[in-house]
Amino acid sequence: MIITEDLSKQFGDFWAVDGVNLDVRPGQVLALLGQNGAGKTTTVRMLTSVLAPSRGWARVAGHDVVSHPEQVRSAVGVLTEQHGLYLRMSGLEYLDFYGRIYRLDSAARRKRSQDWMEYFGLAEVARKPIGQYSKGMRQKLALARTLLHAPPVLLLDEPTSAMDPESAQLVRQAIASLRSEQRTIIICTHNLVEADMLADKIAIIYRGRILTSGTLEQLKRQLLGPAEYEVRVRGKWPRRTLSLPAGMQLLRAEGAAAWFRVEDPQAANPVLLKQLMESGAEVVAIQEMPRTLEQVYLAAMAQVKNG
Repeated sequence: MIITEDLSKQFGDFWAVDGVNLDVRPGQVLALLGQNGAGKTTTVRMLTSVLAPSRGWARVAGHDVVSHPEQVRSAVGVLTEQHGLYLRMSGLEYLDFYGRIYRLDSAARRKRSQDWMEYFGLAEVARKPIGQYSKGMRQKLALARTLLHAPPVLLLDEPTSAMDPESAQLVRQAIASLRSEQRTIIICTHNLVEADMLADKIAIIYRGRILTSGTLEQLKRQLLGPAEYEVRVRGKWPRRTLSLPAGMQLLRAEGAAAWFRVEDPQAANPVLLKQLMESGAEVVAIQEMPRTLEQVYLAAMAQVKNG
């Protein structure tokens, strides 16, 4: 649904985006992570045909971003950091205005506008000027506008910024419900918990270049190494030396617990449990030690800064 090759943008002597390669399939949610100024917004602007690439190419929903800009813009819904809301309009007037731009007929404009206003809890203020809306309400209205024409591609820049926890949860639920085999979503966010919850794939961008990309599990292994497991037994950890299977390393043992680094958990963990039971130990629990997207992101940043 979105594919780029060597996508690059130069401003004067500065390369804001330099050689970005992305491949996002239908039905996937990609979280694009990076510091302010890393190139996320410039990448999104090229994907929406707002900026022309200085080098490389991109196709969105099968359309080239340079040669078919109108088709690209019809296929995408974009939530930008600056929403461009018209504060004197009411929420319904605003959505109707954009529905006309998207060439929706009057019945579709009315129904979709009302449905999204109700979904996001804006029905009571639908006829009030947008200037009277709170920041969170404006964010939800901008997201409703993004979804109005049912685009197959969504590009969302900080979709839950300025929202209270309840509203943010509602928006995350809306994004999750929009997953389908025919829709692709890119989320640019600083909220790593949100990215972890929603994304199928992660791409980390730094100074205009993609440092790494893949599923969270792939990035954990790549950047943090093999998984670590905690094993707890009843009483004391057995003193008997265990013959650990290949690819398993004992990190430490304290009290009733021990921690292991495991290359292939499906092969090694059953062998370890069998040995423990044969030694007379009663296994209370075995669990993988949690490793977060924040740890992955910080490891990627440390690699590039240290080397």
